[in-house]
Amino acid sequence: MRPPILPISPRPSQYGIDPSLVKTRVCELPGMTSVTLRELFPDLPPVIFPSDEGISAVRRYTEQALSNIDMSKIKPEHKVNILSSHHGFTLLGGEPYAEMLRTIRDVIEEKTGCSNIRLRAGVGLRFRETEEYIRRYKLDEHFEGKARGVAPVDEGIPIETEIGTLYGIKRIYDADWIVHAHNSDVREVHFHRMVDRAVKPFGMSYARIETRSTYHQNLGPRAANFIARAIFDSPFVQDKFAFSCFLTVVPHGILGVDADSDLYSLNSRITEIGCRYYGKMMTLFGEIDKCVAALDFPCPVVYVFSAGVIYANFVGANTDLFDLEMPLPAYTWYTEAFYGRKGVPLLPEIPLLNPAVKMCVHNYAWTGYPSAFFSEHIPTVVVGQAQANLFNRDPQNLNYMQHAVISENAEAAMDFARKASGTDNVLIFDGAPGGINLSKPLADFLLEKAPAVNRRVEEELMPKWLRQRGVEVKTIA
Repeated sequence: MRPPILPISPRPSQYGIDPSLVKTRVCELPGMTSVTLRELFPDLPPVIFPSDEGISAVRRYTEQALSNIDMSKIKPEHKVNILSSHHGFTLLGGEPYAEMLRTIRDVIEEKTGCSNIRLRAGVGLRFRETEEYIRRYKLDEHFEGKARGVAPVDEGIPIETEIGTLYGIKRIYDADWIVHAHNSDVREVHFHRMVDRAVKPFGMSYARIETRSTYHQNLGPRAANFIARAIFDSPFVQDKFAFSCFLTVVPHGILGVDADSDLYSLNSRITEIGCRYYGKMMTLFGEIDKCVAALDFPCPVVYVFSAGVIYANFVGANTDLFDLEMPLPAYTWYTEAFYGRKGVPLLPEIPLLNPAVKMCVHNYAWTGYPSAFFSEHIPTVVVGQAQANLFNRDPQNLNYMQHAVISENAEAAMDFARKASGTDNVLIFDGAPGGINLSKPLADFLLEKAPAVNRRVEEELMPKWLRQRGVEVKTIA
C-alpha cells in the first residue's frame, strides 16, 4: 500500500480546538493508504502548485495573467480595493491565494503608480476569520497596514439594481476601483449549482447579511443566483469594477491564474473547468455505496475537503449536483428546513441525504457554521471532550452534540465506526494535496470505477452540464 499523503496541518483559530489536542490524524491509523487523482484520472492536466517550482509559480502565473489587463483607468491618486473571500485561504494551505493577492497589489502599483491599494477580505458567518488569515500570511505587512477583514454585519451601502435595492458592505466599495480576486474552486455546488460561479461573491462575501440571507433562505437555490448578478450588473458596481483575477483550481491543485476585465467571459472558462474536473470527482464519489466519512481538516464541518470535494457535497453525491434538471439537492439551508424529524424530507422533490454515508468520525473540524443538521441525520462520533465542548459553546451548533457521541481518541472512534457501520470503507476529508487518503478497500473500489466514470463525464455528462449553462464545450490545454 502507498503511504498516506501528508494532510493539511491543524491551525490555531478561535473556531477550532488547540492544534496540540489533535493527537492523531485519521490517515495515520492502521489500514489507511492513498491514491493520487492522476491515478484515478490520467487525463487530469499538470498543475503549477504543488510543483517543484513551489509558491513562486503562483506569482509568475499571476504576473503573466495581469500583463494582458488594461489598467490605464487607475491613476496614481486613486484608491483601489482588492476584494477577497475567506474560502480562498483554505485551498492547499492558503499560501497560493495569499501569494496571488500580494502579486495583484504589486503589479497594480508597478503598472499604474497607484500606491493606495487596500485589501478587503470578506467572510460568511465566522466574522473574525479573515483577520486571522491576514495575520497568518502577513498580508497586513504587505499591504502596509491597509488589509482589513469585513463581515456581513458591517455598515452597509444601498445598491440600486434591476430588481430593487440590495445592500453591499460599505468598506468593500469605499474606493475608486475594485478588483475581484477570487478562485474557481466549485465549493458549495449544492448551493450555486455552478451557475454564475465567478459572480457569486457579489451576493455573498461582499454583501450585507440581509442580501446574502436572500440567497441562502428566502429564495433558495437556484433562484437566488440572480441576486449576485443583479448587484454586479448595477451601475454602481460597474462604475467601480476594474478587473478580476482568479486562481484556477482543480481537485489536485492550482491549474493556473486567469484575469479578465470581462467577468462573464472568465465565468464561462471556470465553468468548464469546474464541470470537467470536479464533475469527475463528484461522479466517482457518487459510485460509493457505503463508507465511513472521517472529518480531519481546519475549517467548519461542511467545508472539509477530500479530492477537492467538500463534505456538504458528498452528502448529496447520490444525486447529480451539476445537472440543472434536478430540482433541489439533498442539503442546503433551504432544503434543510423541509426535513421532518425522522430524517425524511417533507417535500417529495427533495432527495434523501446520501445513504452511502453510514457514519461520520469527527476527528477535527471547526465551528462557525450551522452543522447540527449533519449530526442529526448521520450517526456521528466526535473525538475528544474538548472538541465537544467547543461545539457546545458555539451559538450556531448548540444542538450538534445532542445528536453525536464522544470518543476518547481517533483510534477508538474509528474502531467503533467500523463495527457499527459494518464497512471497512473509509474516506478521509483531510485536504491531502493531489490525492485522497482512504482505506485500502475503498482505494481498490475507486480505482476500479474511475475509468468508466471518466468516459461517462467526458462523453455524456459534461456536454449536458455545459449546454444547460450556455457554455461552449472546448478542450482545456
